[in-house]
Amino acid sequence: MKLATDMAALRDDFPLIARSGNATPLTYLDSAATTQKPRSVIESICNYYLHDNANVHRAAHALADRATSAFESARRKAQAFVGAVHAHEIIWTRGTTESINLVAHSYAGSRLTAGDEILISVLEHHSNIVPWQLAAQRTGAIVKAIDVNDRGELDQDDFARKLSDRTKILAIGHVSNALGTINPIKTMIAAAHAVGAVVLIDGAQAAAHLPIDVVDLDCDFYALSGHKMFGPTGIGVLYGKERLLDAMPPWQGGGEMIETVTLERTTFNRLPYKFEAGTPDIAGAIGLGAAIDYLDAIDPAALHAHESKIIAMARARLDQLEGVRIIGDARERTAVVSFMIDGSHPQDVGTLLDQQSIAVRSGHHCAMPLMQRLGIPGTVRASFCLYNSERDVDRLVAGIDKVRAFL
Repeated sequence: MKLATDMAALRDDFPLIARSGNATPLTYLDSAATTQKPRSVIESICNYYLHDNANVHRAAHALADRATSAFESARRKAQAFVGAVHAHEIIWTRGTTESINLVAHSYAGSRLTAGDEILISVLEHHSNIVPWQLAAQRTGAIVKAIDVNDRGELDQDDFARKLSDRTKILAIGHVSNALGTINPIKTMIAAAHAVGAVVLIDGAQAAAHLPIDVVDLDCDFYALSGHKMFGPTGIGVLYGKERLLDAMPPWQGGGEMIETVTLERTTFNRLPYKFEAGTPDIAGAIGLGAAIDYLDAIDPAALHAHESKIIAMARARLDQLEGVRIIGDARERTAVVSFMIDGSHPQDVGTLLDQQSIAVRSGHHCAMPLMQRLGIPGTVRASFCLYNSERDVDRLVAGIDKVRAFL
């Protein structure tokens, strides 16, 4: 497929964005929460239900064969997308949250003992905090967090101080959902491995913006969500190194994850099915496969240049507005800008922008420890991606001007 380089033309691929037109224009700046879906993804889901609807792996009829073929083809697409060696290292989950919980239960629950340490960071989404707190409660392990500096970057000196031979798991985000900070995960993975720790990367915010190569990174686990990379909700991926997944006990019991069952004992299926109990989200996996096809058809250099231009413009324009304070100034970041308006609560700002058909996120962004560390109640977050344009920046700035005048 020919790589797309005309980023403006891609906007028409997204029905909800394109149909807003000029009469009631939608300025959608909440892609960090969930991306809009291109027509090809929507059609792939509809086509499955219209033409191939059947359960997978369980029947000898033609519908099941077609459904299974499409389902497993999507797995191979996900394998290629993250650069995994084997397709069976790709586990279907409901999303990043479930992927992290799977590792926290199955790996951490069977490996950690009292006094072991789990290292996370202040930048993390709650989904990469709470599962480790629960794992620590079950095992007697201790959770420690890497601090951030005033730019919103992970404090690497603090990381070096807190990393030790007691560290058994490092769970860190590839990109901060609240600030857009890109963490130096490759060097952090190497440092963690040097003390014998296993590393999980939360890639929810990276998948739509950055290339992912789990072999090059040498991470042990990598989690992502389909709906944050132009795919459907309720489907996600957990990549895990084969040797680790093989050694981990199943997380959930039921159909598909078994090899044999008697009333006395059960033996378990091979990878990846050992971790896929019950009927999976077949349509969701097929839709995610279509989203991967869509992303693969976009020139990564053109995507990076487009998003870099948009976010630089947005930050520069907001920085010129009196009373507007940008939160976070990481040197490496994706297309997110978080800000506050002096004397205003983020929720009020978000509501007033919504009244102008400008969709942003307001609040703590499921990153309450970060907000507490920064000493603020929350921010207004504008998150951009490939279907945004300079016109969206103009509308955001004009909208903020009206908010400032109102407040």
